Formats: sequence, C-alpha cells, structure tokens
Amino acid sequence: MARPHFVSIAVSIAVSAAVLLLSSGVVLAGSKNSSSRVDIVNNSNWAIHELYLSSSADTHWGPDQLKEQTIESGESFQLNRIPCDTYDVRLVDEDQDECVVNEVSLCAGQGTWEITDDYLLACQAETE
Repeated sequence: MARPHFVSIAVSIAVSAAVLLLSSGVVLAGSKNSSSRVDIVNNSNWAIHELYLSSSADTHWGPDQLKEQTIESGESFQLNRIPCDTYDVRLVDEDQDECVVNEVSLCAGQGTWEITDDYLLACQAETE
C-alpha cells in the first residue's frame, strides 16, 4: 500500500511543477522583453523605401528593416522578433524625404502600426 501513495505524491509534484512552468511562461510571454510580430501598414500616398527602429531610450538607429523591400501605398510589411518596446521610427519615402515618428509602441498585443499621410506630412512641415 505504500507504493500507490508514493505514485500519488509523485504525480502531484509533477502536476504542480507543470503548472508552475506554464504560468511562468505566460508571464514571460507578456513581458516587455518578449519578441513579437507587428504588421506595418502603409496607408499613406507614398511608398516607404527604408524603415529604421531605435528604442526610444537609445540614440542609435538599427539597420534598415526593409532591406531591399518597399512598402507600397496600401501594402504592409511584417516585422518579426521585435522585442515589445517604445521605439522611434525613421521612415524614408520614395522622394527620399525622411520622417522620424517618436515613441511608437510596438508589440504583438497591438498587432498593427499604421503609417498615414498625417505622420509623413507633419514631418515634412517640420523640415521646411
């Protein structure tokens, strides 16, 4: 009779450990450091040729996320493995006009960030 009691305790410990690991995974998946997928949708009238990210807390731009791609008007681009954070986003359009949009929150929970004429025209007005 001692043997079934031992198995019951072992199963109880295993179930408790599994629950603890799963709950830890959920916490990690929702943390600021978790990676995500974010769709960048170009709802402006201009094609976007370059897109750079910098954590708002940093002063250096990362590499061009588009590489050789372009986000045409009405199209989207998928950013993968981007840590959830608040970013400054530097955009370069088809006319080589640059625009920096500050403090954009990018995370899987939001899913989509939209580039609009308002963003691009506001940047153009600031540089004129």
